[in-house]
Amino acid sequence: MNAPVLFDTQAAANGMRIGVATLNAPQTLNGLDLEMVQRLYEQLQLWADDAEVAVVMLKGEGGKAFCAGGDLHGLYRSMQQNASDDAWNNDYARRFFESEYRLDHFIHHYPKPVLCWGHGIVMGGGIGLMMGASHRVVTETSRLAMPEITIGLFPDVGGSWMLNRMPGKTGLFLALTGAQIGGSDALFAGLADFMVESKSLPDIMASLLEQPWAGHAAGRALGDETTGASGRSINDGLLRHVLNAHSAPPPSPGPLRQNAFQINSLCSGNHLDQIVDDLRDLAGHQDAWLARAATTLEHGSPGSARLAFTLQQRTRLMSLADVFRTEYIAALACTVHGDLKEGIRALLIDKDKRPRWHPASLADADAEWVQRFFRAPWPEGQAHPLADLGGIA
Repeated sequence: MNAPVLFDTQAAANGMRIGVATLNAPQTLNGLDLEMVQRLYEQLQLWADDAEVAVVMLKGEGGKAFCAGGDLHGLYRSMQQNASDDAWNNDYARRFFESEYRLDHFIHHYPKPVLCWGHGIVMGGGIGLMMGASHRVVTETSRLAMPEITIGLFPDVGGSWMLNRMPGKTGLFLALTGAQIGGSDALFAGLADFMVESKSLPDIMASLLEQPWAGHAAGRALGDETTGASGRSINDGLLRHVLNAHSAPPPSPGPLRQNAFQINSLCSGNHLDQIVDDLRDLAGHQDAWLARAATTLEHGSPGSARLAFTLQQRTRLMSLADVFRTEYIAALACTVHGDLKEGIRALLIDKDKRPRWHPASLADADAEWVQRFFRAPWPEGQAHPLADLGGIA
């Protein structure tokens, strides 16, 4: 049986090494399960402490996806097994969300440059891995989205933090509609830093191995005494230079950027009901991308729309660590409240694509209803499982 994540180090010309982590589950579009998350976290810790590793690279096996999301089948089984309405009784969900969020937060604060090769499908959990990388690459094949409204979840893995930092109200639009964007719009939205052609990967790897990486290999001290630059800043610059040298010509504006003014106009209010009504009116729009986004919203979970909207409002001024802690509580609540179990059933288990949402309307999924997703489920007096990310939620 093949390992779900492959790890390799490649030696550069000056003796420094590049650590390469490859998600190795192409049959599930490299969807993350608990074992993959745990292996990634353990290996990234080892590479962080290895003075001879200059750069870490994250990529996915196969040509279709970097990572299409999280372990929905595992979560569904765990929800079936938990017959109570107590989210804390779902041991798998507790461990999965804690481990995934801890990994994503670690990547955001990783002490070395992290190159994420975001080719093909990058959704849900894949966005979580890519978002924190210091050097995020997209290609002509990239298709990014946070489509949780179609399964009764919400844009998690720090998505509330990320979406709040996109231009205008584009983040709220993507959360409510699950709309897919390509590489050009990923650059516009701040989800990516470089766009290259997918065929350039071998040349990029060859160039990386030629760089004079700062570090301790071959007797070289970390940093540059003549310039005062740290080893991290030197290696960031070298990696950026390689990626810029292989960058594709500036891409044409994508549909998100083309429609940004209209999106801002429709999503700028403080009342979700009005925003949703206005977006639904796009269903007959001549722009097929806008029309498809409106249709996804129309058929998506009303509860997920309310939760995603409320999370963006609540977390707007929070630190990243506090956002992860808030999302952890909400994600666990989704395993006993709302539509996650039904959404997965309809999409992946029975595959009838006819979810029976509950609440069935946005009017029922109101501001009072959503408060249940912000109540800590663990026993009174117990610390938040992610309290050590920094500060207390």
